[in-house]
Parts: sequence; structure tokens; C-alpha cells
Amino acid sequence: MANRFAIILAAGQGTRMKSKLYKVLHAVCGKPMVEHVVDQVEATGIEKVVTIVGHGADAVKGYLGNRSEYVLQEQQLGTGHAVLQAQSVLENEEGTTLVICGDTPLLTAATLEALLRYHEGKQAKATILTAHADNPTGYGRIIRNATDNVEKIVEQKDASEEEAKVQEINTGTYAFDNQALFAALQSVGNNNAQGEYYLPDVIEILKNQGEIVTAYQMADMGEALGVNDRVALAEASQYMKKRINEQHMRNGVTLIDPDATYIEADVVIGSDTIIEPNVFLKGKTVIGQDCFIGSGSELSNTKIGDRVLVRSSNLEDSVMADDSNIGPFSHLRPNSHIGKRVHIGNFVEVKNATLDEDTKVGHLTYVGDADLGKNINVGCGTVFVNYDGKNKHRSTIGDNTFIGCNVNIVAPVKVEMNTFLAAGSTITKDVPEGAMGIARTRQENKPGYWEKLPPAIK
Repeated sequence: MANRFAIILAAGQGTRMKSKLYKVLHAVCGKPMVEHVVDQVEATGIEKVVTIVGHGADAVKGYLGNRSEYVLQEQQLGTGHAVLQAQSVLENEEGTTLVICGDTPLLTAATLEALLRYHEGKQAKATILTAHADNPTGYGRIIRNATDNVEKIVEQKDASEEEAKVQEINTGTYAFDNQALFAALQSVGNNNAQGEYYLPDVIEILKNQGEIVTAYQMADMGEALGVNDRVALAEASQYMKKRINEQHMRNGVTLIDPDATYIEADVVIGSDTIIEPNVFLKGKTVIGQDCFIGSGSELSNTKIGDRVLVRSSNLEDSVMADDSNIGPFSHLRPNSHIGKRVHIGNFVEVKNATLDEDTKVGHLTYVGDADLGKNINVGCGTVFVNYDGKNKHRSTIGDNTFIGCNVNIVAPVKVEMNTFLAAGSTITKDVPEGAMGIARTRQENKPGYWEKLPPAIK
């Protein structure tokens, strides 16, 4: 197999997006468009990626890091000029160079691999990735010759009546012989209304030199969608969402209503998990097998084990172990670690805390900055008081502790194992093993009090 390289065109500001955010960094299903492109390019075994950056160069580098080399296009003078900027990095290489736009997030590795294999098999100097368009208006038409190779690319405004009927269109993605590409770029001019250097001119130059120029028609034109405004961004997101959801369903996940389920690109879901409508799964979330994610739930960068039940709850940057459950209407804030068979009921908030196996937090409770052991019962209305107005403090609760309702645990405090905390107590001191902590005034009844009240109150 020939050496393979890629040039990603990502220098345009994207004025039609009407955004402060650099165009290729707009997200499609949780990931910047240019990152989708790099993911698919890398999957083809390409050895070196060069990203052409302009506006927002540092932001792009921040996302892609060392996955790419970078070349700055200081002035945006057309696609041909953009590719030429990579000359200093690639001009001495021999092999195949893929040229792809950073705003085409739907192209798949399978399509790119097919393009590259076709190009290499034909020993062509250039191969255009094309698609069939039922309505080709606005696209450059691919005109083939008698040998089925490319004769020329004709833009809409220059097409004859017959050429305008052609439904094979240029998608803007190409495979080139690397040496031939940079040699031909030297001859590309800017004698046009925009004064720009256009990459498709390379096709005509190579054709006039008698080189083989071919075209590979992809199966699904939808993959070629380029995102230039918010409407196209939404279209790309819908397309990607459908692709992601179908992949999960084919892998054994039940989506009750795929159209109403949002799953981002990096989410992993085990088989026989059931997901109800109006669920959002984001970031690097990983869900095990045989789980149930109920309607109204949102999970972000969260890992849950097998047989976990989530009902209408929000989980972020946290972990739930096998056979645990949460909800409805509860919230795991970052760095919450929920152990096996832990029950978290309704209206419970957990933050930066660990709950070990078989612990139960039924309802209306806040657990923050705390380490709870095994087999603990946390009563309704319990609050872990972790903030003194300046600093956060941590509490530790030992195994088998019973915490009554409406207990305030004022950190820092340590409650040893096998203890009881009496309902209504405010615990400010450590509780030794086997003891009961109680901190409340004794009840006192005032007989005859009703009779003393003025008539206006009775």
C-alpha cells in the first residue's frame, strides 16, 4: 500500500455561521466538526495529517493537539492556495494525499478508504470523490469520457444544457498523487472574478498533461454535506444522530423512540440496555449491559455498570457500579462514586462523594464531600453540611450506620461503624463505634397552652 497523507482544509472563518466560534469547531453530536474528520481520516491508516488553519488557529490546535501538524494560511485565497501551504511539510513525500474539508463531519472512514483504494488501484494522479444528486443544482458536474475517466469538472454557471443534466457532482474531497499535486499547484492561476486559486483547476492541469484522472462515486450523498451555516449544522446533527442511534440498535441496544433520543459520538452502550425517549447521553459516557435509562435523564461523562437503573435523573462526571439505581429527579454532580447495589431515591443530590455497597439514600437528601461506607441507611432530609463559608470540609461515615431523618452532619466529622444518629440531630463531633449520636433539646410539653391563646388566634 502506498504511503498516505491527508490535508484538512480548516482555515475559513465561516462568516455565514454568524458566530464568534471558529466554524470547524462547531459541534455535531458533541464533537467539533474537524475532530469528526480527523477521527475518520486516522481510521484509514493515514501516516501524516496536516491541518491548514487560519482564523482561530490556536483553538483548533487546542482540540486536535498532536494528532496533526499545522500550517497557517494567513490570507484565504482559495482552496488551491490553502493546499499549497502544506508544501513545506509534504512536497518531498511520495504516496497518496487525501484533501478533505474540515466542515464535512459526516464522511466515514469506509468511504474515504474506498476512495483511496480506488485511486491507488487505478494508478491515477487524481481521483475525485463524487456523489449522485437527484437535484444537482449549484454543484460542479463531473463529465466523464469514453473510458469512464474524468474529462472535466464543470461549474453550474459554465455548464451547457447537456452538462447541466448530469447528476454526478463533485463533493470537494480528492485523492492525489502527492508529487503530482504540488507540481500542478505551481501552475494554478487566479484569473477569476474572486482572484482566488481553486483546487479543481489541478484536475484540468493534470488532464491536459495526459495523466489519469478518475472519479469514485460514493453510495450516500448525505455523507458529503458541507456545513456553512446553522441550518446545515442542524441537518448534519440530525444525520449523525440517526447514524449513531442505528449503530447502537444494531449492537443490541433498545431505543424506544430513536428520533427522540440524543446520543453523542463517543458514548458506549452495552447490549440489552433499554433507553426511553427524551434521554441525553453526552461526552465519554459508558453504559453497561441490561441497564434502564428512563425518560428525562441526562448522563454526561459518566460510567455506569451492568443492570443499573436511572430514572429521570442528571448524572455528570460520575460512576455508578453494578445493580445500583437512582431517581427519579436526583442529581449526581462531578466526582460521585456510587457502589454496587446502592439505592439513591428521589430528590437526592450527591457531589464529590463515595457511597459504598448496599448503602441507601432514599429521598430529599444532600451528600457532599463525604465518604459513606457499606450498608448505611440515610434518612429523609439529611444534609451533609460541608461548607463553612470559605472552605469545603469532608465527612466520613462508617459501615452499618443508621442515620435518622433530618440529621445535619457538620463537617469535618467522623462517624465510626455500627452507630446510630438520632433523627433531628445536628452532629458536630466524631461518634465512636457502637454509639448513638444525639444532639437535640429534650421535648417539653406545656399543658393548658391552648386555653391561654387569645380568641383571635383560636
